Amino acid sequence: MSAGTYTPRPGAAPLPRMIAAQTALETRMLLRNGEQLLLTVIIPTLLLVLFSAVDIVDTGPGASVDFLAPGILALAVMSTAFTGQAIATGFERRYGVLKRLGASPLPRWALMTAKTLSVLVTEVLQILLLTAIALGLGWSPQGSPLSVLLLLVLGTAAFSGLGLLMAGTLKAEATLAAANLVFLLLLVGGGVIVPLDKFPDAVQSVLGLLPVSALSEGLRDVLQHGASMPWAQAGILAVWAVLGLGAAAKFFRWE
Repeated sequence: MSAGTYTPRPGAAPLPRMIAAQTALETRMLLRNGEQLLLTVIIPTLLLVLFSAVDIVDTGPGASVDFLAPGILALAVMSTAFTGQAIATGFERRYGVLKRLGASPLPRWALMTAKTLSVLVTEVLQILLLTAIALGLGWSPQGSPLSVLLLLVLGTAAFSGLGLLMAGTLKAEATLAAANLVFLLLLVGGGVIVPLDKFPDAVQSVLGLLPVSALSEGLRDVLQHGASMPWAQAGILAVWAVLGLGAAAKFFRWE
């Protein structure tokens, strides 16, 4: 036996392995959280089933599910990338978890990358579930899957930046209240369930600039009307993504 066979070799794991391990941990924590499951799975599913089965809101010509499914997909992205991430990160910051992780071998940018990957994994599960339910309700999606994918990625980036900005600048309790309030307001006024043309003309142009409105209307243009690529909505989401992620990177406080 050569000398040093059992000598410890302390050191950080390779960066990809650290990011993968942190992503798996973040995903497990999110899926085990009852409040997060309520926001990310139960509420979108109930809204999709209820408003598709019961004629509560006039969604225009065609089956209600054809109008509702794209909006519910946008709501799912918002609930995970914005509301859920803002609340979870805000309390991690309050309890000092982010400070401790920031002092670990995992770089801070890699931690944020892991959080983003966790959001993407959760969104994939959400979209698969909601798509299966919508198809069971008679949904007939159209359009290009690549256009849908681009819109979902832009929407995720926009909401993720806004969620991290809120979590990194407000106290945890304020983040909890503000994130849930924004979720409710955008659910009602973001074109998710109620068409934007039901609002007064003076308000429609403002509501159309909201990220959830751009995402829901963009997905609806593709999946319901078969549009190739709604560049106006994609542009709005891109602007929100740049502003949100840029502001989060500049103003995020780890303590």
